[in-house]
Amino acid sequence: MAKIIYSLSGEGSGHSSRSREMITHLLKMGHTVKVASYNRGYSNLKDDFDVLEIEGFSIISQDNKISIGKTFAQNFNTILDRYEASNILKQKYFKEFKPDCVITDFEPMAAYLANELDVPLITIDNQHRMRYLEYPYPLEWKAEALLIENLIRAMIPRPCISLITTFYFGDKRNNRTYLFPPILRQSVLEAKPSVENYILVYATQEFDTIIEYLRTYKRENFIIYGFNTDKTEKNLTFKSFSRLGFLSDLAECKAVIATAGFTLMTESFYLGKPYLALPMKGQFEQVLNGLMLDELKYGKSALNLEKENISAFLYDIPEYTENLKTYEHKDNGAITKMLDSILADNCKVLLEFHEKRRTIFHIDEK
Repeated sequence: MAKIIYSLSGEGSGHSSRSREMITHLLKMGHTVKVASYNRGYSNLKDDFDVLEIEGFSIISQDNKISIGKTFAQNFNTILDRYEASNILKQKYFKEFKPDCVITDFEPMAAYLANELDVPLITIDNQHRMRYLEYPYPLEWKAEALLIENLIRAMIPRPCISLITTFYFGDKRNNRTYLFPPILRQSVLEAKPSVENYILVYATQEFDTIIEYLRTYKRENFIIYGFNTDKTEKNLTFKSFSRLGFLSDLAECKAVIATAGFTLMTESFYLGKPYLALPMKGQFEQVLNGLMLDELKYGKSALNLEKENISAFLYDIPEYTENLKTYEHKDNGAITKMLDSILADNCKVLLEFHEKRRTIFHIDEK
């Protein structure tokens, strides 16, 4: 059995949601797993796993747009904390625990230490689609696509193997990348969807503009999460976040309006819910998710929030619902089977890939 460091981004809840499923599987298979994360990743997993709290990068948004100034200030103020956390992670997890490998869900601190200390590195995420997968996009987005590809390369250097989750399957750029359906929570896999007379709305941070628009659709009912309040205003019902409550509302709604986050989109597709995606400005991954959504016709993407986009989406909900009947409903079996094969026989396959990487980059023995 392997000793594994599993690190994950703490931004949003998607990383911790899929990491929970993978860590649970690894422990079930008899591996020893040490987890490292921050923010929501730490708070969502600390009660169930052996988790070390580290520091990470935070993204600050306002009205569905990344605030460059606030994001820079937030991360600049924590530089010393990240340096200290890196030393603690290095000592407790790498020096004392002596892992056989590192698995990361887009968390750079453990990835860099894996490279520094010559530990095999596996990535499990959806972000590496933008580095290792061929996908269509308008020419106007070429500069953004190249920028995010190089940003991912800088954040997660030289992985041995990349297991990519995606709802759009294109050509791969190398033979150490493998594509899988999205990792879904067990509760989503077991959910029994129905269609009630309301639309679920989710905004990850304050997004005031959309509320003003929704008030004008008096014949529609909206259940709204993300504003950390419980109240009802005519056709709008605000709810504080609850994992079980949110999943219940997701399973029973007739459609979803939310930012273009990968996890919520793929859970919605699995449950047959048409999706109006509002990509967060400044996040190319969300733009890409929206472009793929339009390509598959499971809903609509709106780069600029305008009432006309909401109206068009509401009108076409029956068509999107019909299209979603073709969505392939798959569990997490394919990716867990692949991970098992990579770690089998004392990580034999992983070590073969690692040796190839060491040869390519001329890494000396340590």
